[in-house]
Amino acid sequence: MTFDHQNTPLSAEQARVLATLMEKQRTVPDSYPLTLNSLLSGCNQKTSREPLMQLSEAEALAALDALRERHLVVEVSGQRAMRWEHNFERVLGVPSQAAALLGLLILRGPQTAAELRTNAERWHRFADTSSVEAFLEELQERSADKGGPLVRLLPKAPGAREARWAQLLCGEPVVPNTSAITNNDDHLHTRLAALEARVAILETLGRSA
Repeated sequence: MTFDHQNTPLSAEQARVLATLMEKQRTVPDSYPLTLNSLLSGCNQKTSREPLMQLSEAEALAALDALRERHLVVEVSGQRAMRWEHNFERVLGVPSQAAALLGLLILRGPQTAAELRTNAERWHRFADTSSVEAFLEELQERSADKGGPLVRLLPKAPGAREARWAQLLCGEPVVPNTSAITNNDDHLHTRLAALEARVAILETLGRSA
């Protein structure tokens, strides 16, 4: 069972529902599997989410139906209400440590390896940043027969000390065009140099007049 994220990426709503189930399994295991109300609260919470969302019950149910068709979530019977649990690690064939990193990237957006280690504290305690990077590199080098890469190291942003990682389950990440920014800067520097040269010539002519 291969999860084809390259041809059929997750929608933003599906990703939020799936990653919320992954998070709550690890952070509030006594409440897991989740009822629809608990799932909605987790999806729409104001902390540890980027971007913030306000899913309706209908949107959450539609996302759950789509995820169930891809075997990523399962509906289970509860004492009072139906509950939901994820099937992420088995479907994607990734270890729990890698699943924790992917869940965090889905919920919080691109992050550095150091940020991921800090944010993963309640999900999984990584020994150091190097161990986080090792799992990320494995996810980035994932072979085509296993579904292809699941994360990508983004180009380092101007002024940033470290590059950030992004998940690919929702498709290719939007990367700022830093080359265009650089080209604009080069153009401005060229114009400024030309103006300074003209001013210098005018000052020279003024002194010799």
